Amino acid sequence: MFKKILVPTDASEYSRRALKVAVELAQSVQAEVILLHVNYTPQAYWGYTVSYGITMTQDQLDQNGELALEATLMGIDVSQVVLSKKVESGHPVTVILEQIKKDAVDLVVMGSHGYGALAGSVLGSVSQRVLQRANCPVLIIK
Repeated sequence: MFKKILVPTDASEYSRRALKVAVELAQSVQAEVILLHVNYTPQAYWGYTVSYGITMTQDQLDQNGELALEATLMGIDVSQVVLSKKVESGHPVTVILEQIKKDAVDLVVMGSHGYGALAGSVLGSVSQRVLQRANCPVLIIK
């Protein structure tokens, strides 16, 4: 059924809930879980950097990504599943969609902040955009 389950995370409680569901599902079908954090970089969206005097090196971004992965995993037992962790940089929706193709992902499980259609369109809901564009099933956890 599902061999690879992608769980994008922003280290929020919503992402932690999504990971818990993905781990339970992965245990039942012997699937691999890929935990992905995307460091949002404005240049990935706009094509250039507007730093406003704040600069971070790629190493610092990667470190923050690793911290986000660890924060998401904290207190969740993943010992019964094969879990790989990835940190990428770019626009979250674009990177998640690329990761689905690259890793032949069968299912995406992601948390939703629950902004709703109107607020989500204004605030830029990643889960809504992935749901619309993904070529595999997407499970949204509230």
